Amino acid sequence: MPPLTYHLVPCTEWEAADSHQPYVPRGFDRDGFVHCTDGAEELAATANRYFSSLQGELLALVVDLGLISAPVRYEDPRRVYPHVYGHIERTAIVDVLTMPRDAHGTYLPLPA
Repeated sequence: MPPLTYHLVPCTEWEAADSHQPYVPRGFDRDGFVHCTDGAEELAATANRYFSSLQGELLALVVDLGLISAPVRYEDPRRVYPHVYGHIERTAIVDVLTMPRDAHGTYLPLPA
């Protein structure tokens, strides 16, 4: 399992979350897990697939899977999309990056 993965979240949702509580995205109750993506190229593809019409900033939370107490499962055949079956401790979020976009609004991979 890679030590780092990414979780995409609109900036407005991230800013509205209580910074003193573990992170749980709005869709958690519906999905039962936190969606994550491994790798910068896959992250950009995921952002374009699900957030292409987002008007505001999209953030990528950089999550250290080794610091999460909840179970993490890869349920896709390519093992690219880990699901976190619980909250994400704030200490496991090691960075918050803004997803870059080109002039046409297409999300680009994060710089190395």
